[in-house]
Amino acid sequence: MFEKLVHIICNYVEVEPENIRPDSRFMEDLGFTSFDFMSMLGEIEDEFDVEVEQTKAADIRTVQEAADYLEKLMAEA
Repeated sequence: MFEKLVHIICNYVEVEPENIRPDSRFMEDLGFTSFDFMSMLGEIEDEFDVEVEQTKAADIRTVQEAADYLEKLMAEA
């Protein structure tokens, strides 16, 4: 899941895949804007056929938190 997320992240920000770590923060470390983050969530929903709750998305700060949340959503689907 982490590797798939890294690939998607690289579509939105100018960061090399090897520089994205589980503890990388979307805004502070990777340079995401709010618009980038919401756009990425839309792509994740399409890619993984899940629905991301906006209230939960607001709590996601790191790449690992996003991967964990996605795995949880997919397990419930």
